[in-house]
Amino acid sequence: METPEDERFRDSIATINKEGKRAWIYPKKPSGWFYEKRKLVSYVLLAFLFAAPFIKIGGNQFILINVLERRFNIFGFPFWPQDFHLFVIMMIIGVIFVVFFTVAFGRIFCGWMCPQTIFMEMVFRRIEYWIEGDRGKQIRLDKQKWNAEKIRKRVIKWFLFFVISFLIANIFLAYLIGSDKLIEYITEGPLENLNTLISLLTFTAVFYFIFAWFREQVCIIACPYGRLQGVLLDNKSIVVAYDHKRGEKEKGRAKFKKNEDRAASGKGDCIDCFQCVHVCPTGIDIRNGTQLECVNCTACIDACDHMMEQVDLPKGLIRYASEDNIEKKAKFKFSARLKGYSAVLVILIGVFIGMLFLRNDVEARVLRLPGQLYERLDNNIISNVYTFKLVNKTTEEIQDIRFELMSHEGTIRLVKNHNFSLESQGLAEGTLFIEIRASNITGDKDNIKIGVYSGDKLIETTKTAFLGPRTYN
Repeated sequence: METPEDERFRDSIATINKEGKRAWIYPKKPSGWFYEKRKLVSYVLLAFLFAAPFIKIGGNQFILINVLERRFNIFGFPFWPQDFHLFVIMMIIGVIFVVFFTVAFGRIFCGWMCPQTIFMEMVFRRIEYWIEGDRGKQIRLDKQKWNAEKIRKRVIKWFLFFVISFLIANIFLAYLIGSDKLIEYITEGPLENLNTLISLLTFTAVFYFIFAWFREQVCIIACPYGRLQGVLLDNKSIVVAYDHKRGEKEKGRAKFKKNEDRAASGKGDCIDCFQCVHVCPTGIDIRNGTQLECVNCTACIDACDHMMEQVDLPKGLIRYASEDNIEKKAKFKFSARLKGYSAVLVILIGVFIGMLFLRNDVEARVLRLPGQLYERLDNNIISNVYTFKLVNKTTEEIQDIRFELMSHEGTIRLVKNHNFSLESQGLAEGTLFIEIRASNITGDKDNIKIGVYSGDKLIETTKTAFLGPRTYN
């Protein structure tokens, strides 16, 4: 079945030409009200990104994702593997939050908050504009032979791209291993930490490849979020949209002619200047409607508003609007879908906050030693051997730790020390014996409750199984 003429733009992407080779996009440098606001938001988020690993709350790094040591800090709250359920709920909340905003406002996250867009448009492209010039100059430079000017500009650009990619890799590493350890490695020097240096250079190469070559194709090809638009967006979603009712009218778009009365001629307000296409970082024509390549960056809005001012026509031909708003002049409403997502979000956030308050500062696990049966001691005492693991999730040392039986009369003996201390965010492991008189056991497998104390203060309880003989004398 042949594709309709007005839908053929969906059969290909702007970054690949007819021969299947890479087609470079040279977006015109944007300017305007939305661009200035995006710059402000972007630089605030960049400052946060670079500062977050070095901010500490109560001794905890603000954000830490240490997969190797299984330590995670989110907004200063430490999470351990034992808190994985909290981490999962938090991730689900994040996903639903993004889905909620996509249903309501389209791909606004991509245009305003996505790290890929911020680095590409507000850092790397701005360096490109500074060194190579605007769209026309970049196209001419690309076609130009390799002379002294081209070599100089390209080498400077590539060098700066590498330096920034190396800086991003260091920040990325600070999130993974911790800022203190990163500073320690830097102080010691690269020769003392060759493995870390190799990892840094690997990350640098990845970032350099993305921002120097792959670029907007991350949003078009690699990112799955754009493809989610097809199932998340509806006629009520507010997106960056072209008002085709106003832009086309009865006779369609046409070039601007001085002193022409376009209202009387029946021509649309779109003067077919292609400025919205030239400024688009993914190379699409927004006038074709909503497309997965559109990242809602608002560059086309600024470009179109500027042209409308030049020809003395009302601004807003391209604007934030829903399809219903363009077709029926309908205002934004909080739809049933949004109400449903809101309800789920409120419930999940409530559950998450409740779990945070119920979360213990100390996690205790006492497990029977595998393969070991009970042992009968003098005076009809039954002994079981266990391993224990204590995790201190706080930033303070816990002193004078001891174990006591809470459900049965008996004693607990640690193999090494009777009382010990647990350092801040530390882990303690060891072996202990639990001894209970046979007459106090109700069966061959009793559930027992153990209390963990710091001095006289109960800080955690845990349960385990205690084995004994089937019959007692």
